[in-house]
Amino acid sequence: MGEPGGGDAGRPLFQPHADRLPADHPHYAQILRAHDEALRAGADSYVDPSSGLVVLTAGYLARRGSCCESGCRHCPYLA
Repeated sequence: MGEPGGGDAGRPLFQPHADRLPADHPHYAQILRAHDEALRAGADSYVDPSSGLVVLTAGYLARRGSCCESGCRHCPYLA
C-alpha cells in the first residue's frame, strides 16, 4: 500500500480512489462536498448524503497509519 495523502496513488486526501467512489456515482458531488466539509472541520467522519451511513474521512484514515483492508471509501493508502 502507498503512503497517506498520495504516495503511490498520487492522490490528495480530498480525492477518493475511483474504485471506491467512481466519478459517475449519482451523489458524487454531494459526497465530495460532505467529505471536504468534514476534512476542513477536522472531523473523523461524515454522514453519507445518499445512504445516511457514517463514513470515515481520509484524514482520519491517514492518521491511523496503515490500511485496514476494510474497503474504506476514502482510504489514502490505495495505489
